[in-house]
Amino acid sequence: MKSQRWRQRILETTRGQILSLLRVESRTVNELAAALELTDNAVRAHLISLERDGLIQQEGSRPGLRKPHAAYGLTSDAEQIFPKAYGVVLNHLISSISKRLSLRELRASMREVGRTLAREQVDQSRLKSRQDRLVAAQDLVKKIGGAAAIHETNGQILIRGKSCPLAATTAGHPEACLIIEGLLTEIIGGPVKQRCTLGSSPSCCFELG
Repeated sequence: MKSQRWRQRILETTRGQILSLLRVESRTVNELAAALELTDNAVRAHLISLERDGLIQQEGSRPGLRKPHAAYGLTSDAEQIFPKAYGVVLNHLISSISKRLSLRELRASMREVGRTLAREQVDQSRLKSRQDRLVAAQDLVKKIGGAAAIHETNGQILIRGKSCPLAATTAGHPEACLIIEGLLTEIIGGPVKQRCTLGSSPSCCFELG
């Protein structure tokens, strides 16, 4: 919910309105100025800022009276600002699967999803040491939307994070945590057990064997 409010606030700004327009189709400065009832110079200032932040890019040009006008579109990074239905879809998917599988089969399926994701995203032939594997695991969790830190106490290694990439799903389907468990197991190459805290403010915790 907090992330939705954060995104909504961004999209309500002039910068956000420009991104929303460019999400539909590429536009020139003049087209954006007309749509937003702003001056060309005001639009250019926003475009410079958005391009510097890596959210927009030039996408060809349009014919003009004297010279072609540059057209702008979104980068792939900008798409992350807009709300996505991944959490809702995953919730319904797990609900549907859970009606067809035993609990044991469901848990095994979640782990296999994580293992498959890890194999697709990480070239394990480059991981020469356990430290390499820990760093790769940490990086992949970040890449899919989480944040994790490695803690070692008295020989016990934990991977902890307060930003769960599956938070929209784990409250109703705690078995979704096993996706990350499977992912970490595949990369680290040894047993991993999830010790996550679930609820309205979930936090991730995985214990390495």
